[in-house]
Amino acid sequence: MGNGLRQWLRRNPLVGDALLAVGLVLGEVVFTLLTPREFWPRPLPTALGWSVLCAVPVVLRRVTPWSALLAVLATLSLPFLVGAAPATQSFALVVLTYTMAAYRPIRPALLAAVGLWLPVAVVNALLPPEGIPQVGSAFLIANNILVGIVSFSVGRTVHARRSSTEALRERARVAEANQRALAEQAVADERRRIARELHDVVAHHVSVMGVLATGVRRVLRRDPDGADEAMATIEETSRATLRELRRLLDVLRTEAEPAAELAPQPGIAGIEALTDQVREAGLPVTLTVTGVPGQLEEGVALTVYRIVQEALTNALKHAGTATAQVRVGFGDDAVEVEITDTGRGPSPRTDQTGHGLVGMRERVALYGGILHIGARSGGGYRVYARIPVEPLPDASRR
Repeated sequence: MGNGLRQWLRRNPLVGDALLAVGLVLGEVVFTLLTPREFWPRPLPTALGWSVLCAVPVVLRRVTPWSALLAVLATLSLPFLVGAAPATQSFALVVLTYTMAAYRPIRPALLAAVGLWLPVAVVNALLPPEGIPQVGSAFLIANNILVGIVSFSVGRTVHARRSSTEALRERARVAEANQRALAEQAVADERRRIARELHDVVAHHVSVMGVLATGVRRVLRRDPDGADEAMATIEETSRATLRELRRLLDVLRTEAEPAAELAPQPGIAGIEALTDQVREAGLPVTLTVTGVPGQLEEGVALTVYRIVQEALTNALKHAGTATAQVRVGFGDDAVEVEITDTGRGPSPRTDQTGHGLVGMRERVALYGGILHIGARSGGGYRVYARIPVEPLPDASRR
């Protein structure tokens, strides 16, 4: 309950300061009622009104501190105007001195303290309070200076403690962040180590399957039983390789990336369906295919599909009212893909270093191809890629 109220007052400083000002006024009222009646200020309602006025700077002490200082300095004219000053005025001076010392750097805090208590000393020297004949002006001035020094010292102590607490919190936050980063780095290093080991295992299995397959081709007609046994070994090795590959992917996959569904990856045949989807989304697309696709590696076919997909997605997002054309050409030694549009293209600050373009470059570079991306001279945008291909061995020639 107490902590909740304290937190609420910290979030609403104006309310807390208003309650403090009300408390100061009530304190003066109680003090006045406890003193003998002959010492009461003769126009009591007027005196209470001045007390409320002197408490107003306390309400503004954290919202507009310098305005509050000017306001409390203005109340120093009360002894000259009405011949007396409420006790709330002295309390307001103490509170504002503490506030500036606790919440401001040393120079403005010191300037505020001097600016507050020097005029108080001047007022006490020029117009000492009546009714206290035993107390001289020098004593009042020394007393006021002492009160100002104590208020300032308490405020600076609180300021130092608050700064130390904030520094400790920041240090703890940085230490926690560093510890988290080190833990994540350790996990990443361990994942890479495991991935390298699994990669070696998979590479060994693939090498074994290649050697066995070569042996099968050589003994297939001479020793069918031996060939059958070798094929069984290849079958078992391929299953083991797939299991190790799944483990490898599980190691490399981060927690933020959900596991992909075990579905066939799109290839050359999916480009036509992709263009139909983009056309239905509002971008007129024309697909032109030249040459005979033949047998392509699945990775090359997937790369071509992803390039078309990324280029058409960017055209759909950035081209505006435009048309697009997709051209896929199959040659003996390479496959070429070109996607052009007549739109304005992405702005210089959008997607020039995004994951999509980076992904295209990485895919094309993996197969030793070339990639050109940029604006067309006649307007629009162009994505061109050329990926060298190697003919796959024909199974009928075994």
